[in-house]
Amino acid sequence: MSLLLQTPRAVCRRLLRPGAASPLQDRVVLVTGASSGIGAATARLVAAHGATTLLVARRAETIAALADELVAAGGRAAAYPCDLTDGDAVDALVARVLADHGSVDYLVNNAGRSIRRSLAASHDRFHDFERTMAINYFGPVRLTMGLLPAMREQRFGHVVNIVSWGVQLKAPRFAAYLASKSALDTWARVAARETWDDNVTFTNMRFGLVHTPMVETTVEHYRRWPSLTADQAAARVLRALEDRPVSFNVAAGRAGDVLNLVTPRLADFVMHRLDRSGS
Repeated sequence: MSLLLQTPRAVCRRLLRPGAASPLQDRVVLVTGASSGIGAATARLVAAHGATTLLVARRAETIAALADELVAAGGRAAAYPCDLTDGDAVDALVARVLADHGSVDYLVNNAGRSIRRSLAASHDRFHDFERTMAINYFGPVRLTMGLLPAMREQRFGHVVNIVSWGVQLKAPRFAAYLASKSALDTWARVAARETWDDNVTFTNMRFGLVHTPMVETTVEHYRRWPSLTADQAAARVLRALEDRPVSFNVAAGRAGDVLNLVTPRLADFVMHRLDRSGS
C-alpha cells in the first residue's frame, strides 16, 4: 500500500519504529461475519496482535468455537451471536458489548451478502434488493451508529468496511449487491468528515475477488480474474486497522474510476461487452 494512502502516524511508525508493537495491542476489535472467510481470518490476526477480539455472526456455535480457539492460543476473545438484519438484535448487541467492554476501538464491518443476477432476471425478485440492503448497508450502519458515540467520547475509533471494487467498476449483474455496498462506501466517507475532530476514522476496503464461501456460487464465472484467499485479504484488513487509510483499492478499481469519470459511455460499452462475453 502506498505511503501516500497512510496516515502520517502510520508512516512514522513503520519507517522509524519497524519493531514497534501493533496499535491493536490491548484494544477492543469487533469483527462481523466472523464465522468464516475474511471475518474469521481477520479475527485470528487481530487476536494474535494483542487485541480483545469480539466475534459477531449468526452461527453461534461456530463463533463460540473460534473464540475458544483464540483463547487457547493465548488471546482474548468473546462471541456475540447476532442477526445483523434484525434491528432490535443489533441494538441489543450494542448494549451488551458496551456493557461488557465500555467501548469498541476498532470495528470491521465484514458481514455481507452477494447476489449475481441480471436485471432481466430480477423483475419478480425485489427481495434481492431488500435483503442485500439489509445486511450490506442497514446492518453495518446501525451497528456503527450504536458504537460511534462511545468512540467519539473517548476520541478514538476506526471503522473498516469490507466493500468491493465493483463500486468503482459498476459491474453488470450485481446491481443489488453493488448498490448496497456503494451506499455503505458513501456513508462512511460522509461519516469520516463529521467525526474528523473526534479522531474517528474510516477505511473502505474495495477488494477484488476473494475466495470465500460467499462467492462460491459465482466464482466459476471469474476463474481467470486475479483473486485473493481469505487469509491474504485479512492481512490487508489488518494493515488497514493499523494504518487507518481512507481506502484500499486495486488497480482495476482505480482504472474503473478513471474510465467512468473521463469516458463514461466508453465505460458502459466496455462493461457491457465484458458481461456479454462472459454470459
